Amino acid sequence: MVLTGTLTLAIIIVVGLMTIRLLALGETSGPSLPPDLTLPSGERAQAVTLGTGWVAVVTRDAEGQERIRLFDSAGTPLTTTEITQ
Repeated sequence: MVLTGTLTLAIIIVVGLMTIRLLALGETSGPSLPPDLTLPSGERAQAVTLGTGWVAVVTRDAEGQERIRLFDSAGTPLTTTEITQ
């Protein structure tokens, strides 16, 4: 009886935490950028990778062109690579 009650309580807790987590994920509109980093007008971040002393951002513009933009830790652009398919 104790084991059944414990397992039931554990399942309720896990389902509740997953529900809360999924609801919180629905509120975000994309990856978050460091506050001192700005992207060119019309581009949205698709993915962000943080490294030691650098930040890589995959962006997409209104025409669907994707680019990998590399910034230093201060937010200064270093390089840009266009992604072709």
